[in-house]
Amino acid sequence: MERFALKYLIDSVIVIDHLNGIESATAFLREHGTAATLSVVTRAEVLAGCSDDHADAVLALLNSFPALPITVDIADLAATLRRTQRWKLPDALQAAVAIRHDRVLVTRNTRDFQAGGTDPVVLVPYRL
Repeated sequence: MERFALKYLIDSVIVIDHLNGIESATAFLREHGTAATLSVVTRAEVLAGCSDDHADAVLALLNSFPALPITVDIADLAATLRRTQRWKLPDALQAAVAIRHDRVLVTRNTRDFQAGGTDPVVLVPYRL
């Protein structure tokens, strides 16, 4: 199977919704998963909330996506976004990863991110 161009950065809440059986999250991942990446922030947030009983299945899911690291450049941009946008640091890190890797940040976190904003471009695929 040929991999599609990677264009999405999946936020933690989308993965968590999928794991909690939210069909809208599952449908998005099913339809767009081959074009999706995660950040190490998403990986850490999802694993932090995972019970030992589900760890193997959660790791298998997380390992099915390429994971983008946090570099010094991304950390510096996240610090700027944290100061200027007043976002929580994990949100600023997600945004910085999306910006530096030219990805669309997929989230349902409309409190902190504005869909259709310019930096980063945000997609809210569903609402609960």
